Amino acid sequence: MELFNPNSKIDFMRWGKTSLVLAAIISILAAAVIFTRGIDYGLDFTGGTSVEVSYEDAATVAEVRSALTAGGFDNAVVQTFGGTNDFAIRIVADKEAEATTQEASVQANDMVAANVLAALRAQRPDASVLGSEFVGAQVGEELRESGLVAIIFVVAGITLYLWIRFEWRFAVAAIITEIHDTLFTVAIFVMVGGEFDLPALAAVLSVIGYSINDTIVVFDRVRESFRASRKGEPSQVLNKSINTTLSRTIMTSSTTALAVGTLYFIGGPALENFGLIMLIGIFIGTLSSIFISNPLLLVLGVSKQDLMPTLKDDPELERRP
Repeated sequence: MELFNPNSKIDFMRWGKTSLVLAAIISILAAAVIFTRGIDYGLDFTGGTSVEVSYEDAATVAEVRSALTAGGFDNAVVQTFGGTNDFAIRIVADKEAEATTQEASVQANDMVAANVLAALRAQRPDASVLGSEFVGAQVGEELRESGLVAIIFVVAGITLYLWIRFEWRFAVAAIITEIHDTLFTVAIFVMVGGEFDLPALAAVLSVIGYSINDTIVVFDRVRESFRASRKGEPSQVLNKSINTTLSRTIMTSSTTALAVGTLYFIGGPALENFGLIMLIGIFIGTLSSIFISNPLLLVLGVSKQDLMPTLKDDPELERRP
């Protein structure tokens, strides 16, 4: 099934310089957004208590938040799940009581859940607690550091893999593209006010893997096209490679977006952040595999000679006719 004619001659490289300049500007702005606004870490990384409550009759988020504010929980995060009767309430751990919560996490968790229930029942007696979960601040910090290490190892592993499988220009182009995609994705997530939790971290790692996979598919075709062509400028070979893989790229992105879109729209609060980051990353990764990674190859000076297999000198082979 071909959505686009594989023999089409769309000149993507014509926009190469413009797209690279835009990508550089976007990466700088994205980094500025992340460092100035900061990432809103969830309870998984900051520590705190998550309480799931239910009402016998329908309630609103504003109503629940108002009851919590009246009860002294000014910064509580309230989300619906499963319908109009059930709510997930997230409360960040008090820094002054951090040592106590680490030493007696179970007691602290029960106390917070009891105080939340008391605040809710002060306005609505039909409130009840379905369950609660506690994450210590020290555990959250360790998770945050482990997440950063995981991202570094993923990028390092991808770099090593590309360096072995392809020529160094491909590895450099792919890593620059990955940095752009990751910064852009996280910056948009920060701008929409998303809460960065463990599913969000998993989504960022998934975006890195998805984006590099899309890029490698095009790079494989670039290598094949260079080796098969007897003549032709590098820009022509790159254009041909993108055109022949365009249908595959769009179809893969569309079907993946349908799957993660389902997680975002009907997966509930637990999967909402994962689905949102994946949707953003799929869109950005698809564009970058066409308009960033391949123009970078052209700037780095990729040529047919770089991709031809290297033969070892063998006197016996030289004597053969």
